[in-house]
Amino acid sequence: MSAKAIILSVGVVLGAALALPAHAQATKAVPIEEAFRNSLAPLPAEPLAVSGSYYVPAYSSVSMSEGRLHADFSVTLSVHNASETQLLVVRRIAYFDTAGALVENYLKAPVALKPFSTVEVFVPASDSRGGTGANFVVDWAATGEIAEPVVEALMMGSLANRHFAFISQGRPIRVIGGK
Repeated sequence: MSAKAIILSVGVVLGAALALPAHAQATKAVPIEEAFRNSLAPLPAEPLAVSGSYYVPAYSSVSMSEGRLHADFSVTLSVHNASETQLLVVRRIAYFDTAGALVENYLKAPVALKPFSTVEVFVPASDSRGGTGANFVVDWAATGEIAEPVVEALMMGSLANRHFAFISQGRPIRVIGGK
């Protein structure tokens, strides 16, 4: 597919998503365990030997025009199991606001993602709790060697007659500066 076709496809999808009525965007979220039932497997019986965390910036609101104007964006956080053979246990998906306060935990208990499967969290543009510095923390684990998960957020929104869509990639949380 050519770059022009991809851009056109993204524009059509973005336009369709932004055309949703307000009540469709503000409906109560279905729990991950229910919404992504086909992506999940039973938790492994073996001990979890490796683990990590990702920090994902989520720009739910962006200041424009020297701070005089704000554009609000919907956010879709996706957690992808990049392993073809191993289960990925997602222990926590937490959403924080600009001040670092916990806004919402999206998991009641850990879930295991099947190989190459994905779970998502959706924050509608009408949900302004995160503010301009919103972020997610995703904690994961596995029973052994595994491909690192892919965690990213897609922001979509509009301002006047302009539509915006961009991605924020998760970054592994690593402690630095130690002995």
